[in-house]
Amino acid sequence: MSNITDLCEISPAYVRAIAPYQPGKPITELAREFGLDERSIVKLASNENPRGISPKALAAVKAALPELARYPDGFELSRALSQRLGVAMEQIVLGNGSNDVLELAGMAFLAPGCSAVYSQHAFAVYPLATQARGAQSIVVPAKNFGHDLDAMLAAIRSDTHVVFIANPNNPTGTMLAAAELEPFLERVPKNVVVVVDEAYNEYLDPALRCPSIDWVGRFPNLIVTRTFSKVYGLAGLRVGYGVCHPELAALLNRVRQPFNVNNLAIAAATAALSDDAFVRESYELNVAGMAQLCDGCKRLGIGWIPSYGNFITVEIPRAGTQQSQAGAVFQKLLRLGVIVRPLAGYAMPDHLRVTIGLADENVRFLEALEAALKA
Repeated sequence: MSNITDLCEISPAYVRAIAPYQPGKPITELAREFGLDERSIVKLASNENPRGISPKALAAVKAALPELARYPDGFELSRALSQRLGVAMEQIVLGNGSNDVLELAGMAFLAPGCSAVYSQHAFAVYPLATQARGAQSIVVPAKNFGHDLDAMLAAIRSDTHVVFIANPNNPTGTMLAAAELEPFLERVPKNVVVVVDEAYNEYLDPALRCPSIDWVGRFPNLIVTRTFSKVYGLAGLRVGYGVCHPELAALLNRVRQPFNVNNLAIAAATAALSDDAFVRESYELNVAGMAQLCDGCKRLGIGWIPSYGNFITVEIPRAGTQQSQAGAVFQKLLRLGVIVRPLAGYAMPDHLRVTIGLADENVRFLEALEAALKA
C-alpha cells in the first residue's frame, strides 16, 4: 500500500461509512475551549447520576485496589444478579456497560445480508451495532417521539434477525407499558431476537416497570439489558449486563471478550446492587428534579417531551424563523458553563436533552436557558 488512504480502503465499506458515536462534551474540554473554571461548569449532557457513586460501591473499589494485578472474575457479580433477579447465573451476560451487551447481540446475530429493526429517535448504538456488522438498518418512523410497535412488527422482514427497543427510550424519554410490549413479544417471529434495553429502568416508578425479567422465561428470543451507569452512578467504570435464555447467553459469551469487565467495576457493581438506600434516594431526587425542570420550562414557555428517564428533552422554538435555533442555544449555554446534549444527530434538530441534576444545577440550567433565549 502506498499510503494510509490505500490501507484504509481495504476496510469494509460499511465500516468506513460509520459515523462515530458522539459523547457529551466533557467538563475538562469545555473549560479548555472557553477558558472557564471547571468548578463553575454544570454538566447535564450524559444522563449521569448527579449524586455520584454509592458509598458502598466506593468502599468496594478501595478494597479491590490491591488485587489489580489479577485478572477479573465476574462470578460474585453474576451470583449477586442471579439472586436479585431470580434467574440462573447461566442466563446472565456481563458487559463493559450495557452498550457492550448491545454490541454482543449485533456480533452474534447480524451480518451482511441481515437486517435489524429499531425506531426513529432511538439510541445511537443500535445503528452502530447494526452497521458495524454490515447488516441493514430498518428505521421505523416514531409515533409521538416513541416506538410504534405495530409499525415495527410490520417492518420485520424474512432477513430480520434483531429488533432493538429502548424502554424508556433515550433520548426522548418515552416509555412502553407492559400492556403494549408483552403483546408485541407474543407476535414477533420466534426466530427474531428482541433486545429490550432498560438502561433507565430504575428511574421508573415501580408500578410502571415491565416484568421483563419474568418474560425471559416465556420468550426464548428475548434479551433484556440493564446498566450500572445510570441510577447506580458507575458510568466511569463501564459495567452492565444482559439477561436471556441460557443458550442465547452462551452464544453472546462466545463473542464476548474475555475479562471484558474489570476488577474495580465488578467490585463496585456488586456492592452498588445492595445499596437500596442510595438507589431510592437517587430515584426520589430525580422525581423532584423532573418536576423542577418541567415547572421551569412551563414558566419559560418551552415545550418538552414527557420523560420517564433521568432527563428531559426540551423543544427550542424557532422564534418565527425557518431555521432551528437549538444549535445556537446550545452554544450559548456552553459559553455560560452549562453542558446539555443537542439532538440533531437523532433527527431532532429543534431539541436539546437535559439530564436531571441536583436542585442547584437545575436552577443554573433554567437561568442559563432563559439568558440564552433572550440573547
